[in-house]
Amino acid sequence: MANKKKFVCRECGFESAKWLGRCPDCGSWNTFEEVNIKKDNYPEAFKKSVLSQPVLLNEIETIEKERVTSGIKELDRVLGGGIVPGSLILIGGDPGIGKSTLMLQLGGNLGENYRVLYISGEESARQIKMRADRLDIKSRNFYLVCENDMDAIENCINEINPNFVILDSVQTVYIPGLESAPGSINQVREVTLRSLRISKEKGIAVFLVGHVTKEGNLAGPKTLEHMVDTVLYFEGERYQSYRILRSVKNRFGSTNEIGIFEMREKGLVEVESPSNFLLSGRTKNSPGSVVTCTIEGTRPLLIEVQALTCSSGFNIPKRQTYGIDYNRASLLIAVLEKNMGLFLNREDVFINIAGGIKVTEPAADLAVILAVFSSFKNKPLLEGLVVMGEVGLSGEVRSVSYPEKRVYEALKLGFSRVILPKANLRDLDAKLLDKVTGVSNLIEAEQEAF
Repeated sequence: MANKKKFVCRECGFESAKWLGRCPDCGSWNTFEEVNIKKDNYPEAFKKSVLSQPVLLNEIETIEKERVTSGIKELDRVLGGGIVPGSLILIGGDPGIGKSTLMLQLGGNLGENYRVLYISGEESARQIKMRADRLDIKSRNFYLVCENDMDAIENCINEINPNFVILDSVQTVYIPGLESAPGSINQVREVTLRSLRISKEKGIAVFLVGHVTKEGNLAGPKTLEHMVDTVLYFEGERYQSYRILRSVKNRFGSTNEIGIFEMREKGLVEVESPSNFLLSGRTKNSPGSVVTCTIEGTRPLLIEVQALTCSSGFNIPKRQTYGIDYNRASLLIAVLEKNMGLFLNREDVFINIAGGIKVTEPAADLAVILAVFSSFKNKPLLEGLVVMGEVGLSGEVRSVSYPEKRVYEALKLGFSRVILPKANLRDLDAKLLDKVTGVSNLIEAEQEAF
């Protein structure tokens, strides 16, 4: 009897009974690959789970698993306080961003007290040893194997019985029983499924390193992210020193935390004062430059909002943003024109968040508006000023979360004055009020800022 076949989109995992030129789910062209359908395609452990008997929720005994410290504070912060035994963690990023370096440093730290198995499908043992020497990694319980065969990898895990496994990368590993090539939809999904079974059965924390496509998504089906417990993205410009580790999914902690690293000659170094780091190189008394405070998880970060306006040579002026949502910026420019009497219909407007940070919370609205206003008027804001507040469509300045934490961060970095929404003044400690000015609309904010 001939094997049945199906077609799977390699970008999103959508399945079809026939070949399609364009994927109806993700819209990608020429991404369908032919895959054989096998009935006996899943591990025995997953077959048995189907026959499990239902139990009452109140009768289930829970065991509180203590988190393991990775030795990298920024990584622990993003993971929610440390590594949970038996978890499956996926870390993705652009080529050359430092994923393997971070994992090698992690393995070196854990190898001091635990057995760590580092599996490389891309480099030779000698290459990894050279990098380990450069990073000064000399752990006694750090095991290394260069292998692409998932069956052989599982045998190594059974033989060594490690506490932690690092697989670099999931796209290079294959299962011999599958006909598709390494890195294909079927292979990546099945390798992740096998890794999931290993982590849950043995209580091993498994780190999977994944490549990122040119669109910025993890290569492989979207279901890959649903199968793992935690998804981390390693971001930053390849030719700049800073790196940002961001959590987009975490079953054991918050997804709002970020970790900031700096790439140096001897590996990744944690940035102890992110606000100071993000404001380094800032030019004082410069039109179009405004400092605001954003909250990433539980951490306040001071960032610089930059704006530049210049005469447009086209009938339709250009609007371009980096680090802030384009639609949000367009809305704020419209509010600025309506409520402050500026005419920007002949001006190109460029807005940038310095340092590579992506701002999603509305507390930066007031800073964006004042930065554009400052650039258009060619007039800098008062020295030592930090601005924050959400702006509504009628020009009102609305309250922000954690105002006291933001003010303390600004004062700690040497800033002397803070502009806040008036609604937040009642939430502040009385000793901070002489450092804070409350505003209720854009006109008041302009009067206090210049």
